[in-house]
Amino acid sequence: MDASDLQAQTRKAHAFKALHERTQVFVIPNPWDAGSAKMLASLGYQALATTSAGYAFSQGKADGALSLDETLANVRAIVAATDLPVAVDLENGFSDDPTESAKSLLRAAEAGAVGGSIEDATGRPDAPIYCFEHAVARIEAAVAAVRTLPFPFILTARAENYLHGNPDLDDTIRRLKAFADAGADVLYAPGLRNAEEVLAVVRAVAPKPVNVLMSGGLKLTVQELQDMGVRRISTGSALALAAFGEFFRAAEEIQQSGTFGFTSQSMPYAKANQFFKG
Repeated sequence: MDASDLQAQTRKAHAFKALHERTQVFVIPNPWDAGSAKMLASLGYQALATTSAGYAFSQGKADGALSLDETLANVRAIVAATDLPVAVDLENGFSDDPTESAKSLLRAAEAGAVGGSIEDATGRPDAPIYCFEHAVARIEAAVAAVRTLPFPFILTARAENYLHGNPDLDDTIRRLKAFADAGADVLYAPGLRNAEEVLAVVRAVAPKPVNVLMSGGLKLTVQELQDMGVRRISTGSALALAAFGEFFRAAEEIQQSGTFGFTSQSMPYAKANQFFKG
């Protein structure tokens, strides 16, 4: 990375850090590729985060089937597509080992990211969540790694209980508090089911910022989350699923009824093309 690239990345890193230091909530949507990133940037969003599921689906793979190299290639494409700060969904860091997992964050930074998340999910159906001590050790290693970077890299620590059949709020909060004590910048428990659980997490880790996933069953507004003290809202795979859902329904209409009614709701060609000029 040359000096001008590092200067630009440092500028983005400080802008991203400043977003987390405000009391006002911000939405960090999740593009799955460079094209969706450009569309989101055009709408005035202030930062972007990748989605492992959305990108995997676009590559014809299931969530969790991507390699680190594939993930980083997508990061580089999204970073190049806009001037916005980009954070990376790094799943479990692509390794059980704390040191190796932490290295994925450094590689993400090399790819141009200014933030990234590490989760406590193993990827193994028989034992989907790391034990408490190992999960904390992984965040400690991640914190140590990112603090060696020449700019502030926002580390998000994820507690995945709710996504793996264990909606244990007490254990989730215990993990998030330990991750906060280990130095994580943002705390994140995807899959929370209601406002009461969101509020409990926010209060437990305060004043550290909390990211809330608005995808699936949780039905809250930006204003409601702001009032609860949430600092960051992500969409996970929701935007990708919205796009894939419309694509599938359109193709299904042609196949089943022989009609093309979906075109009346499609984005005009000229508008779509305009996003990608220049």
